[in-house]
Amino acid sequence: MPNLGPEHIRGSLCALLTPFHDGAVDVRAYSALIDWHLREGTHGLVPCGTTGESPTLSEDEQDTLISICVERAGGKVPIVAGTGTNSTASSIQRTKRAEELGVDAAMLVAPYYNKPTQEGLYQHFKAVADATKLPVILYNVPSRTVTNISVETLARLSEVPNIIGVKDATADLARVTHQRAACGTDFIQLSGEDATALAFNSEGGIGCISVTANVAPGLCSRFQEASLSGDTKEALALQDRLMGLHDAIFLETSPSPVKYALSLLDKCSEEVRLPLVPPTEPTRAKVKAALEAAGLV
Repeated sequence: MPNLGPEHIRGSLCALLTPFHDGAVDVRAYSALIDWHLREGTHGLVPCGTTGESPTLSEDEQDTLISICVERAGGKVPIVAGTGTNSTASSIQRTKRAEELGVDAAMLVAPYYNKPTQEGLYQHFKAVADATKLPVILYNVPSRTVTNISVETLARLSEVPNIIGVKDATADLARVTHQRAACGTDFIQLSGEDATALAFNSEGGIGCISVTANVAPGLCSRFQEASLSGDTKEALALQDRLMGLHDAIFLETSPSPVKYALSLLDKCSEEVRLPLVPPTEPTRAKVKAALEAAGLV
């Protein structure tokens, strides 16, 4: 099956959660979720990222999740697999394995805990990109990793031929313009934060790797299509409809609230792996209310 090129990486890409049942990956629920996304118009799938609880997944589990995603998608939408860790050697190994499994691109999170310098970040990402033929999307999420990929470092990395873009979860909208100026207009910028995705696109972004899309895939894909086509009125209407949900599913550490939301839709259990725990009762009430307000229950 030929890979989908970078031109297909745009719109609403779902940061897929990983369903569990009695401690194990729930393959049946996961497969059904992917089929649902394809029916609802999701533009791309991102397994084994933050929302997928990747730090708690074994290598075999990651292989299973990526393989199922590639097989079920069948080349209809791009698969961007999360393969980054805080070890360069491990990231290379995981990226090569994802390439063997047939993904369309790899997503590399900034190394966490180690606190590398900007030069360390550059050398890490370049080493992984040099070890694969896959297009590479960098993932900048300082709230989780502590480190922040500077605009200057991103500009250097954009010169590596197969580093094609960034998932920016900084919530700093000024960066979108700075990054476009530093990296060029062909460098893909994807929002990593649902609540600011509309403004992100208006400054040059071309989509969002979305957590909310787990719960509202159809609404999120329609929102992105409206935003990217310049239909501001429709995009604003969908943004208003989704905003309460964007807020509610981040009241506690993701993906606990979003898994609870999907359990209310009978899509999977709310089970998470320690050290994450299920959401508290006040958060559950707000998630349920947000689903009702969005017309999803």
